[in-house]
Amino acid sequence: MEGWFATDADAISLQCWDQEVLLPGGHGLMVRGYRPVINTLAKGLDIRLGHRYAYLCFSSKCYEHGSTFRLLVLIQALLLRVVEIVRHWNRVEVTVSNGKTFVADAAVITVPLGVLKSNTIKFEPRLPEWKEEAIRELSVGVENKIVLHFSEVFWPNVEFLGVVSSTTYGCSYFLNLHKATGHAVLVYMPAGRLACDIEKMSDEAAAQFAFSQLKKILPNAAEPLNYLVSHWGSDENTLGSYTFDGVGKPRDLYEKLRIPVDNLFFAGEATSVQYTGTVHGAFSTGEMAAEEC
Repeated sequence: MEGWFATDADAISLQCWDQEVLLPGGHGLMVRGYRPVINTLAKGLDIRLGHRYAYLCFSSKCYEHGSTFRLLVLIQALLLRVVEIVRHWNRVEVTVSNGKTFVADAAVITVPLGVLKSNTIKFEPRLPEWKEEAIRELSVGVENKIVLHFSEVFWPNVEFLGVVSSTTYGCSYFLNLHKATGHAVLVYMPAGRLACDIEKMSDEAAAQFAFSQLKKILPNAAEPLNYLVSHWGSDENTLGSYTFDGVGKPRDLYEKLRIPVDNLFFAGEATSVQYTGTVHGAFSTGEMAAEEC
């Protein structure tokens, strides 16, 4: 439960949760990562690198009626940051941290929920109260990945290796990438408070902690050759991993976050009513926002 929802068990709402609806079918692993998908979708688009958050901006009125149609995508990166979004009745102005402003007829906002919660982007005029309430009340969790690469495989050929603990705080699991990729790699995936506490460590200490958890399962485990550590909770581009159903929070918050505000449209996993916290939820809401736009 904690692994799926990136939070502690006592924070997950049972009232709205239905695993058969939220997680239908089997598991899929993108062996080559998501880059091939992104590269395919990006063909023919005007993509501006060096801008922290992703927006889709349309600069003409109607493609089908023959007027010039231009799609501008500001891609998440590290150099610049979107600081303000101003909406007018006939245009949207998106300003980045170097003072440059992009003007379009409309914008699709796909900012992670954690970043929206941080209020680092100023909306002018302010978003309606019902939209701000959705941003404020929705819950975002943290689940990190600590990738351990070994010289050889010494673990059983299973999909997951679970870490059993006397408390929910210590529960976690390893994902076996060798089963899908052929590489001797295990990925430790802590969630909730444990994940947040591990983020306070150095990468080396985090990898050592993950290895200590593995040795609880396999005492004769060999030392890893190298490691890679994510920081989804503290990374200023994300400030969290994905959304989950919080205790006592109504399900209509997701739909409120999705509903457009004039010529601002919203997409992302946090706006998906059916598939919250999933890639296909994010993808489908992006298509929906583009169609509405």
